Amino acid sequence: MNARTLKSSGAAPPEDPWARALARVRPGFALPREFYCEPEIFERERRRLFERHWHCAGHHSQVPETGDFFTTELFGESVIIVRGADHHVHALLNVCRHRGSRVCTQRAGRARGGFICPYHAWSYGLDGSLRAAARMPKGFERSHYGLRRVHCRVLEGLIFISFAEHPLGLDAVAEMLAGSAGVYGWADAQVAHRESYPVNANWKLAVENYMECYHCGPAHEEYSRFHLYARPAALNREADARVRARARELGVEIREINRYGANAPAGQESGGSLRSALAEGSVSGSENGGPLAPLMGQFKDYDGGVTFFDVGLTSDFLAYPDHGLIYRFIPRTVSSTEMEVLWLVRGNARAGTDYDPELLTWLWKVTSVADKRIIEHNQQGINSHYYQPGPYSEMEQDTRRLVDWIVAELT
Repeated sequence: MNARTLKSSGAAPPEDPWARALARVRPGFALPREFYCEPEIFERERRRLFERHWHCAGHHSQVPETGDFFTTELFGESVIIVRGADHHVHALLNVCRHRGSRVCTQRAGRARGGFICPYHAWSYGLDGSLRAAARMPKGFERSHYGLRRVHCRVLEGLIFISFAEHPLGLDAVAEMLAGSAGVYGWADAQVAHRESYPVNANWKLAVENYMECYHCGPAHEEYSRFHLYARPAALNREADARVRARARELGVEIREINRYGANAPAGQESGGSLRSALAEGSVSGSENGGPLAPLMGQFKDYDGGVTFFDVGLTSDFLAYPDHGLIYRFIPRTVSSTEMEVLWLVRGNARAGTDYDPELLTWLWKVTSVADKRIIEHNQQGINSHYYQPGPYSEMEQDTRRLVDWIVAELT
């Protein structure tokens, strides 16, 4: 039935899914079902959110030498992260300029001078330039057919990429990261472990879950034992003040900035950070609250706290004095997300000597498995046509700020 038939029959045209979803948004309440289930809204997010913002792709220690590379995906797009001959990190779309084959089919490795498409053997340099394409017609210009480049910046060792033609500025984020990741020495860190968790849920549910600890008491006994962030903020003021004072005594100044959208100047990417105390006597994110690895960055001793920080929509981080974590949320479809976790330690730390990999990764493996379970249960409930959004608690204000920001950006 076309539009003319609808008009003549008196039938109303189909309602726009975005207009229907937006009309149901209530301030202070969780988002309506459509935001997590409608493919049309997922496509709107791809166009309006993901192509515009910056996303963490990994850590520069993953590509230490010329030709070292790894591949990553975001919103269905495959990207090659490679250390070029100029020793800078580059991001290249993993799509051959001939007939669209994936050029690089390995997860990671070292390219000896470049990449060769496995389909018709078009050859590309480490900077993406087309070097050879056999038996092409007269007048073929190789310079017009290099791999498409994605904007790429390395800040405090963290690799950020943006698909936008003109991406948001990163000056505010760079300043925030200098006062957080920089203090913890992340530019000189190395990846000790990398783990991926496929989550059968919309990407927003995964990020929303990360942004609040209202669920930590019921779902994360291991985490809640030593992390005071699992309690209401009003109960932690004295402990948080103690941690800030202890850091200052150690000569460590860590910046705290409002999270998610509220602080970003016009045209700049959003970033924020906050500090939180560990339980008295605890110093790191371990099974018993004890140390896990050599101290990092400016730390000469433990301050008894942890720092959370984030950049944009999909990149979240936390730092202890002796190790750090990168959380990447990778949207795949409207109802599937990959949650990737990377553990960082000091660059010269040796596994088995300076730290035990099993002990280092224990807490956030346990926590991530539990998160996967509760996020998937959340999606299953939202799939119900009887789902009605409820109000946010006082411990979910960062999540509320996140969803308010997303709705504003989509609008």
